[in-house]
Amino acid sequence: MDFKGMDALAKHVPELNSTGGKIRLGLYAAGWVTLVTAYFIITDKIPTWSIDSQILIIALGYLVLSQFFSRRQAYKEKYKELAYRNAFAHYGIPGLALILSAVAHAGYMNGPVIPVGWWTIIFLALGWFMICIGALLWIRGVFTFGADNLALLYVYFPEEGQIISSRIYSVMRHPVYAGVLRMAIGLALLNGNANALAFAILMPLGITGWIRLVEEKELIERFGQSYLEYRRRTPAFWPKWYDLGRFFKFLIKGE
Repeated sequence: MDFKGMDALAKHVPELNSTGGKIRLGLYAAGWVTLVTAYFIITDKIPTWSIDSQILIIALGYLVLSQFFSRRQAYKEKYKELAYRNAFAHYGIPGLALILSAVAHAGYMNGPVIPVGWWTIIFLALGWFMICIGALLWIRGVFTFGADNLALLYVYFPEEGQIISSRIYSVMRHPVYAGVLRMAIGLALLNGNANALAFAILMPLGITGWIRLVEEKELIERFGQSYLEYRRRTPAFWPKWYDLGRFFKFLIKGE
């Protein structure tokens, strides 16, 4: 079964039209993740560096990914039809690798140990709950959103974008990010040390800053007042209490 949006993406990324090209892209992305993970493993040996390293990598990831947006015009002028492909290779894949590797790091980063107590079972139960809900939300969101939207194709080709019809977008604006955020918090809770819990508090602030300053800025340019009104009435990541039924229905049925 073809992944939704792959045909649209393949029109602008030549490598996706051959098995060899797909393998090269996969290895390129895996190489970035491996490199960042190796950095975390090495720096985690420094007792006082783990949370600083986490913040550094997350901030660097957002900075690199922001170049995908800010250098759009320069890349279009320089690379023409290959502008999107080159920008995503230069900024999209490395930026996402930095951010997602840091999310995974929340589960094994070092830090001051929190003593075992009644709160330990709460951390474990809530951590697994957040991971399960987050993973399911991410999977449902990915298949609803499609590869083309996930890979930010329409930042460079807005005329090819299509409106996505799904009940989840009346419940929250960013279900894929919401899934990643829940998994990051869940991993931090399972880890349970002070640095991981500090990251669980800081992560929502970081991702909110990203969508407000970068991604939604582009959406406002594309959709204008209608998106501003949508943003006012719809939360970014956490559904309103009266929308929980629709939220869980989406998780179960994916509609």
